[in-house]
Amino acid sequence: MRSYLNHLAAPLVLGLTLPALAQTPSPATTVLPETIVTATRIPTPAERVPAAVTVITRADIEERGYQTLAEALATVPGLRLVQIGGIGQQASAFIRGGASRHVLVLLDGVPVNDPSEPNGAFNFGNELLGDIERIEVVRGPGSSLYGSGAISGVINLISRRAPANTPMQAFGEIAGGSQGTARGTLGVMGSMPAWDYMVAGQGLTTQGSDATARRFNRDTRETEDFRGAAGTARFGWNPAAGTRLEGLVRWRENRSELDNIPNDDPNYTGNDRRWYGQLRGETALLDGAWTTGLRLALTEDRRRYLNLPDARSSASTDDLYRGERQVFDWGNRVRLGDVGPFAQSALAFGVTHEREAVDQQSGSPSFRTTTNATARSTALHAGVQGQVGGRLDLSAGLRQDLADDYDGFLSWRTGAVLQVPEANSRLILAAGTAFKAPSLYQRFGRIGTTFQGNPDLRPETSFSWEAGVETDLGLFGREDGATVNVTYFDTQYRNLINFNATFTSLANVERAMSRGVEVGVTMRPAPWLDGRVAWTATETRDEVTGAPLARRPKNVVAVSARVSPTDRLTIAPEVLFTGPSPETAAYSNSGAFIGGLTYNKAGTVANLTGSYRVMEGITAFAEGRNLTNSRYEPANGFATPGRSLLVGARFVF
Repeated sequence: MRSYLNHLAAPLVLGLTLPALAQTPSPATTVLPETIVTATRIPTPAERVPAAVTVITRADIEERGYQTLAEALATVPGLRLVQIGGIGQQASAFIRGGASRHVLVLLDGVPVNDPSEPNGAFNFGNELLGDIERIEVVRGPGSSLYGSGAISGVINLISRRAPANTPMQAFGEIAGGSQGTARGTLGVMGSMPAWDYMVAGQGLTTQGSDATARRFNRDTRETEDFRGAAGTARFGWNPAAGTRLEGLVRWRENRSELDNIPNDDPNYTGNDRRWYGQLRGETALLDGAWTTGLRLALTEDRRRYLNLPDARSSASTDDLYRGERQVFDWGNRVRLGDVGPFAQSALAFGVTHEREAVDQQSGSPSFRTTTNATARSTALHAGVQGQVGGRLDLSAGLRQDLADDYDGFLSWRTGAVLQVPEANSRLILAAGTAFKAPSLYQRFGRIGTTFQGNPDLRPETSFSWEAGVETDLGLFGREDGATVNVTYFDTQYRNLINFNATFTSLANVERAMSRGVEVGVTMRPAPWLDGRVAWTATETRDEVTGAPLARRPKNVVAVSARVSPTDRLTIAPEVLFTGPSPETAAYSNSGAFIGGLTYNKAGTVANLTGSYRVMEGITAFAEGRNLTNSRYEPANGFATPGRSLLVGARFVF
C-alpha cells in the first residue's frame, strides 16, 4: 500500500525507541523504499506504524525547488507555516493546532531548538537545505522518545551521507535569478570499506522583497536583504563488523535585514549563528541481536539584533541571545524475534542527559530583559513493538523525565495498526501524552524591576489521540491507481503558561484544545503523472476565553503534481490555499492597532519548478515562486514575498 504525499514512514517507531545512533548510508538522490530503516535501524514497513510521518526526500527538495526549510514544510499536511517576510525572516510552524513552541526540531536525532528563545520555539526561516538528505515530519506527540517540546510534532533533519562503495563523488549546484538572488552548493563525499566522509558548503544571497504589506499608507517598499552560509563535515569509521564511530560538525550563519509593522524600518538587522557537533559510536553484541551505542552532542546558538535610531524612530535596539545545549545519550535496541503471540518483536531502552544554558540581554536600556541560567535533566526511556496474527501491529513506549528545577513528567504513547488486505486498507489507532518544560526565560528571566520569571512553573502537558484509515483504490488499470487517507486527531492542552493577572510574572493558567481531520488523495493515472491533494480542517479553542487560537486557520489545502513526460524532464507544480486565520493583534491600513479577535484574509500561493537532465550527472532547472504575485498575509501586516524566478544547474559526478 502506498501512502499519500509521496512518503509516509515509521512514525511511531520514532516515537517509541532511540534517537538515531546510526543510519545506513544512502545515495545522494535516493527515493526511500517502502520499508525504511528508522532511528533504531529496525526495518519497519510504512504500513505497519500507527501514525503519519511525511518524508521530504532529496529528490523532492530538488524537483520542487525548496531553498529553505520553511519552503519545504509549507505544504505538509496538518502543518501551518507562518513566515513574516521572505528568506531568513522569522518562520513558525503550527502542527495540528498546537503552538509553535510545541514543535521539536532535530538534526540527525539531536534537539536543536535554541534554549535562548524565550518560549523555546524554533525559527524555520534560517535553515538552507544543500546538505540535507531528507526531512521527516512526525505529527502527534513525541515526548515518549524526545522529551520536552514534542507535544504536537517532531521534525528531524537528516544530513547527506556518502553513497556505498563510491570512493569519491562530487555534488553541487549554482543558480541565480530575480531579486538579485544567487545560490550555490559544493560538496564531496565517498566511502571505502572502513571509512566514509562528506564535506559540503553552501550559500545564498538575495535582495529579497518588501515584507511589509503594501496596504499600509506609509509603506516605503523597502526590501530586506539576506545572506546565509553553512558548512558541514562528517567522517565515519567502521573498525569491525557491527561497530561504527562517527563525527559530525555543522556551522550555519545568516545575516538579514528585518522589518517592523506598520512602518518600515530602514536599519534593523539580525545575525544568527549556530555551531553543532556530535560524536557517536555503536557496536553489535550477541551476534547482532543487541546493539548498544553512545552519543555526545553540543549545540551553540548566538543571535544578535541591532537597530539604530533613524528618521522614522529614535528608539534603538541591541539584543544578544546565547544558548547552549549538551546532550549525552546511551541507547540500546534488542531484536527479540518471536515471543509468545508476538512476532518480529523488538525492545529499545536508554538514558538521555541534557544540559541547557542561556545568557540573554534584550530591550531598551530602561526596560532591559535578561536571562542567565542553567538547567539539567535526565530521562529513562523504553519501548516495545511486535506483530500478532500477521496483520495486527502493536507498539508502546514510556519515558520518565527528571529535572533539577521543575517537576518531571512521565510520557507514554501506544498504538495499533490493523491490516485489512481484503479491502486494500489499514486501520490506525494511537494515543499518547507529551509535555513542554518551562523555558529558562519563563523560569528565571527578568524585565527591569517589573517582571520576574516563575521558578515554580510546571510543564505544559497534552493528551492526544488519533484514528485513521488508508485505502488503495483500483483505478487506471492498477491496484493502487489512487490512495485515500483520512485521519481524525484530538488534543487537549493543560497547564499552558501565560502572564499572571498583574503581568509581573508567569503562571500555568491556560487550557486549550484542537481537533480536526487530515484528508489526502493521491492519483496515479499514468506512470509519468501523479497528483496529490491534502486538505487539513482544524478547530482550535482557548478553553478559558472560548476564542479560536491565533494563526490557526480552519482550512488549508495543498495541491501538487509531478509530471515526467520523458525520463529527462520533470515538471512540479504546487498550489497552497490557506483559509481565513484568526489574529489577536492586527493593524488597519492607516497603521492603527486593532485589538481583540480579527481575521486575516484567505490567500493562495502557486509555485512551479521544471528540471531537465542535460546529460548524465547534470540537470538544469528553473524555479518560479508565487507566480501570481499574491500579497497574501500569513501574519497580519507581513506579506508573502513577491514573484521570483531562479535558473541554474546541479551536478553529481
